[in-house]
Amino acid sequence: MNICVVGTGYVGLVAGTCLSDFGMNVYCVDKDERKIELLKEGHSPIYEIGLSDMINHNFKLKRLHFTTDLNEAIDRSLVVFLAVGTPEGEDGRADLSQIFEVAKQVASRMTEYKVLVIKSTVPVGTAAKVREIVKENLTKPVDFDIVSNPEFLREGSALDDFLHPDRVVIGSDSERALAIIRDVYRPLYLIDTPFVSTNNATAELIKYAANTMLAVKISYVNEIANICGKIGAEIDTVTHAVGQDKRIGPHFLTPGPGYGGSCLPKDVAAIIDVADQMDYEFMLAKAATEVNRRQKKIMVERALEMVGSFAGKTIGMLGMAFKQNTDDCRESPAIEMSRRITEAGGIVRAYDPVAMDEAKKQLPDLVYCDDAYSAVEGSDLIIIATEWNEFQNLDFDRLKEIVKSPRVLDTRNIFDPRKVTEAGFEYQGSGRVL
Repeated sequence: MNICVVGTGYVGLVAGTCLSDFGMNVYCVDKDERKIELLKEGHSPIYEIGLSDMINHNFKLKRLHFTTDLNEAIDRSLVVFLAVGTPEGEDGRADLSQIFEVAKQVASRMTEYKVLVIKSTVPVGTAAKVREIVKENLTKPVDFDIVSNPEFLREGSALDDFLHPDRVVIGSDSERALAIIRDVYRPLYLIDTPFVSTNNATAELIKYAANTMLAVKISYVNEIANICGKIGAEIDTVTHAVGQDKRIGPHFLTPGPGYGGSCLPKDVAAIIDVADQMDYEFMLAKAATEVNRRQKKIMVERALEMVGSFAGKTIGMLGMAFKQNTDDCRESPAIEMSRRITEAGGIVRAYDPVAMDEAKKQLPDLVYCDDAYSAVEGSDLIIIATEWNEFQNLDFDRLKEIVKSPRVLDTRNIFDPRKVTEAGFEYQGSGRVL
């Protein structure tokens, strides 16, 4: 089957590559000529473990194609995946302009039946709007169907999430379209992946509901960790015990400096906007957003308490990505902390294994270093902002020799507090008792 994937961002590139690995003939389309050339040369524009190897493998087998020619890709394909960006607009709503523009282009080119699959994260009602746009822009009467197929990829484990998903959600009122998309995902049926078939609106809401639940859970555990820090309770024991409850489960119960990335902040804002449009105040989602905003501020305040003043102080910031195994710095707590520290007169020396280039786009004036030890040299405080594995085995004897003041703010709780304090460092974690 020939498939067109419009957009080679995170969602589109991962989906297109994995579908080609299923044996599909996939045309990945993007208007960015430089990006397409890089992909043809075997260079992935995003960091994702295993992605470059899979791209090169399927490209060599001629199952994966990269092009700027949307018309040719549409002509060749039965299924067209819309995987373009839907960023948060200034008003907090998802910006759907790219989705609608692609829908117009596809409609103007259609001469036979197509299935348009909305892979991007979009608010409820988008599929209905896309259907109207396609109808208005057809040059001749042609049958088509719109399918809502939200992605549930976690940055850092996207390939495994696509190839071994918890579930696949397909929204459409057309049995014909549902049968075609089930055929696209047939390899997942063979491994007994649960499929949820529903209507478009329900499928659209499922994605927002899932991400908002995760945001609420993360904000909740950060609140509990803050309470633990004030009353002398141990957050690790609390979350372990709470996670044993099968009604709650152990996942997403790790405290930290707040959530970030391209999904949770944007999707929570979008579902709040959807509710507002229905004259309903989604109080829980709003609270999660506020807690997350405050959590980043709290981490800065704790750093300030440890050094007294940021003016003239050097902070070693270890990690710039919003989480490990990705180069994504969007809404990253490390970015927010670094910005606040430098605005207060501090000097931030930063290191991240893969996210340096992305961090420089947002904060070009930091001192970027080649490794963790260079970043903390001469520092008044070390902040662990991202839970990269390589940070977990730092040599504290070596660190003590090169820092100015032995202090560690472990926002991710990656260290054993006793080991750090025995090495002569002042240590603070999230909700931990020394």
